[in-house]
Amino acid sequence: MKAHEMFLNSIENKEQFWAEQAEKIQWFKKPQNILSEGEHDYPVWFADGELNACYIAVDKHVEDGYGDQIAYIYDSPVTDTIQKITFKELQENVSKFAGGLQSLGLKKGDTAIIYMPMIPQAAYAMLACARLGITHSVVFGGFAPHELAIRIEDCNPKVIITASAGVEVKKRIPYLPFVKEAYEMSSHKPENIVVFDRQLWGNKVDWENEPQLTNFQELLEKSESVDCVPVASTHPLYILYTSGTTGKPKGVIRDTGGYATALKFSMKNIYGLNEGEVFWAASDIGWVVGHSFIIYGPLFNRNTSIIYEGKPIMTPDAGTTWRVIEQHKVSVMFTAPTAIKAIKKKDP
Repeated sequence: MKAHEMFLNSIENKEQFWAEQAEKIQWFKKPQNILSEGEHDYPVWFADGELNACYIAVDKHVEDGYGDQIAYIYDSPVTDTIQKITFKELQENVSKFAGGLQSLGLKKGDTAIIYMPMIPQAAYAMLACARLGITHSVVFGGFAPHELAIRIEDCNPKVIITASAGVEVKKRIPYLPFVKEAYEMSSHKPENIVVFDRQLWGNKVDWENEPQLTNFQELLEKSESVDCVPVASTHPLYILYTSGTTGKPKGVIRDTGGYATALKFSMKNIYGLNEGEVFWAASDIGWVVGHSFIIYGPLFNRNTSIIYEGKPIMTPDAGTTWRVIEQHKVSVMFTAPTAIKAIKKKDP
């Protein structure tokens, strides 16, 4: 079907169209009620279906025999690191970290804030939350403590998952000290703070008494793996806040079923990817593009996704984008015009 015909079909026969697309993801309970209205006359997709976003992104591919395929390529020119993580390795890390969150008392319906740099542990945290039905709210690492505190107060997380530090071209981002400041500002005090220690210079934080600090890697390694928890299609997968430039940041909630269906559709029909190809969304997990096209979308379609910790320029130069594309055999790249302009300015 041509794109224009597909578009018209999606408008004129939307229930049938999206019912067909929903068949392309794995459900624990297939929906019969395709489109309905919620209590505020808001459209609700697949209301009676049950699924799990982590299962579709990870476990399904391992069960289908693709455990040795690379799920994520972590490329960090700022720390001179390249790491390849298979679906099987991802499943092990995510299921064990989910077990760790469970041991801290988190369960389906709770909320977690994730405030981390572009490292694989951020993906583990997001997917582990999805595995248990915990709604995650990722806060962009560039936001100051005050912005983090506003989001803590609004979504009342049981845990904050963070890292000791982030690395940029000429500076270190003190994530944990920022979390401490935000914690002290906020009227809501999360029960636990889980910290991935990057073992970089200047990690120590003078933080006595409350709250309980838990080492991310130790929690993961000592915990037992747990299975995916079935959730309703309407279950909130995540909350992502608006920037707050026009007032108080507003939490936008994405449900699970409609989101998974739409992302699976987009990888094939908008970005033209076949399963197994490499996709690079040159964004950040703190933005909606990062949620959809670094963490979830590519994995729903069994693509390899790149987690890139660097800039379009200066890491080390304007050729870094082409280096990543060539080295990792990227089939499709998603980026912003701003990045292309910056590259072009440095290297016409």
